[in-house]
Amino acid sequence: MRVPALSGFHPLTYLRTVADRVVRLWRASLQWRTVAIAVVLSGLAVTVVASYMSVSIGNNLFSSRLDGVLAESSRASNLAQSIFDADLATADTTRTDLESLSSVVGGTIRSSTTSPGGIGVAILRTPGQTTPVIMTPSTSFGFPEHVITASLRESVATNIPADRVWWQSVQLAESSPGLAVGSLLSVPNAGFYELYLVYDLGDTQQTLNFVQQTLSIGAVLLVILIAIISYVVARLVVKPVRLAADTSQRLAAGELEVRIPEKGEDVIATLARSFNGMADSLQRQITRLAELSRVQQRFVADVSHELRTPLTTIRLAGDVLYDQRETFEPATQRSAELLHNQVQRFEVLLADLLEVSRYDAGAIELELEETNLVRLVEESVESMQLIARERGSDLRLVAEGGYSPIEVDARRIRRILRNLIGNAIEHGEGKPVVVTIDSNETAVALTVQDQGVGISAESIPRVFDRFWRADPSRQRTLGGTGLGLAISLEDAALHGGSLDVWSELGVGTCFRLVLPREQGQPTGEPPLALPPPNPLEQLEVNGG
Repeated sequence: MRVPALSGFHPLTYLRTVADRVVRLWRASLQWRTVAIAVVLSGLAVTVVASYMSVSIGNNLFSSRLDGVLAESSRASNLAQSIFDADLATADTTRTDLESLSSVVGGTIRSSTTSPGGIGVAILRTPGQTTPVIMTPSTSFGFPEHVITASLRESVATNIPADRVWWQSVQLAESSPGLAVGSLLSVPNAGFYELYLVYDLGDTQQTLNFVQQTLSIGAVLLVILIAIISYVVARLVVKPVRLAADTSQRLAAGELEVRIPEKGEDVIATLARSFNGMADSLQRQITRLAELSRVQQRFVADVSHELRTPLTTIRLAGDVLYDQRETFEPATQRSAELLHNQVQRFEVLLADLLEVSRYDAGAIELELEETNLVRLVEESVESMQLIARERGSDLRLVAEGGYSPIEVDARRIRRILRNLIGNAIEHGEGKPVVVTIDSNETAVALTVQDQGVGISAESIPRVFDRFWRADPSRQRTLGGTGLGLAISLEDAALHGGSLDVWSELGVGTCFRLVLPREQGQPTGEPPLALPPPNPLEQLEVNGG
């Protein structure tokens, strides 16, 4: 039976998640970042100091032990030489005498050793000699002959006359360090022999290990202590900063009365007093500006409301004159027509001003209802056909999608369409105007594209400004007030959508309205591109 592989835990994914959390914590927490930097730097400093102390102590221990070993080896060499000289000075030397004397020398040296760790004595004949008598080389029990290297023997053998000792660091069994010390002996009638003493430095290594362990534990404890101290200090410093950040966020959210508690006379208290002073100044300025804004909004609303009554009277009187214009003289007839058109434009301007004042006051509420956006666009296009024909423009609709109902405020969408189509006809230079609508899973979009004069790149950012005109010398022929695009942008934002513009001089202009399929959800990728394709090609593709 095949056992399925476990799929719940992935080491790489887990490590990546942990790394992401650490990075986010590093970026978000000043306190954690301060503690981490303090621990890393202190850890490096403690490691350097502990390493230096360990090396220094190790060198001192080795030097002290080496001096003792060399002094004892020199005494042992002198003792051995004196024994050979005294016992063999006058007698005829035989091989038996030499071997017996060699044993006496070895035993005497071992019994006179005071330095700990001495583990063996060896007396070896220097090669390349011809003498009357040859003494058999001797080694003590357990002497590690493998540590006596050729280079050490060469150094000892060439030390003629024998006036010093030679040493070499060696490695004994079980990874224990040691010292091999050699000196040259002159044996009467037998030539030169080499005396080697080997010392075990295991006790010195244990002492060094204990010191290093103590330093390591002390270093770890010191770093932990530094981390705790850094955390406490960072908390004391960061806490007022965090309080100031929270207070500033609450101020930004509109809680103008919130302040930072002022305690003490240190720099944090100075920061709190300065911050509170700034907050008081901002509160006064915001309150004053809010009051001015309310006064301005109330003034616009009152003026617009008060103008309705005389405007209604003027419109009624103007309508009477306009209806009877055929009976007037040409100059009077033209005046009646101008009066009629301007009164209508004045009414539209008043309505737009009232709408703008509602936006500024935040008193707008949507009247949502399920609407087929294609049908809504068809109605708007049909209502503008007469104006388009009067301007010589061919107004066409391309509906590639958007047939599913969505919740919108139909009155505001109609106003956006009327403004966009009216602008396209106004500036389209009598060329075709194409309205395109399409949709995807998250949004419905429509574009209104003309082939008119276009807008310069430096003027595009101001298209939605109130009362702004791309060409101030150009007369309005459709009664625009200069507020239509600004209101359209606000209407689109109320629906959770967007209104964008693309334009190029001599090519044309295209506005794109994007609305979410569901209120409160993001629109995602718009179903229509900006800049759009050529409108004539689009009409040919769709059979226009």
